[in-house]
Amino acid sequence: MAQLYFRYSTMNAGKSTEILKIAHNYAEQNKRVLLFTPALDDRFGRGVITSRMGFQRDALILDDRVDVVDLVRRQQPDCVLVDEGQFLTRPQVIALCRVVDELGVPVIVYGLKNDFRNRLFPGSESLLLFADKIEEVKTVCWYCTKKATMLIRMRDGKPVSRGAQIEIGGNDRYVSVCRRCYSQRLPLE
Repeated sequence: MAQLYFRYSTMNAGKSTEILKIAHNYAEQNKRVLLFTPALDDRFGRGVITSRMGFQRDALILDDRVDVVDLVRRQQPDCVLVDEGQFLTRPQVIALCRVVDELGVPVIVYGLKNDFRNRLFPGSESLLLFADKIEEVKTVCWYCTKKATMLIRMRDGKPVSRGAQIEIGGNDRYVSVCRRCYSQRLPLE
């Protein structure tokens, strides 16, 4: 039975590596997989899923013009994989629900749960509400050995607590931390 999975974590947990591994495993078995990445994430080029380990694979760009249900109906994949799920819109998440419920195709979405201010991203909120299975991908705090659950945005080597929710970046802008290390650097609000 097909389900919608939301696998979340902070940054540097290997989410993109996992999605690429799953795609590889399907391909090795001669099964079709559709990979999507939101138009917003262009760090490594548009329409590309890239892991920090250097693995990469082309993906379809998911924006408001893409009819995911129709595309999946025509392509008939065995699985749909979506990277950077935090950037999805509620209607896009609902369309992924339709892929699962109407077409019987499993959908696995990877993404961040919360932003640097410790607030949910709209896509993550929708995924938390609609996903059949919610799984945490764990990683370790940048400053200690506890599990990282939060992000700190850095500017010129200093933590910042203000700014737009979305600012695309990697290790140059963000560190994954535990709650204790977060609150030592920024006030919990």
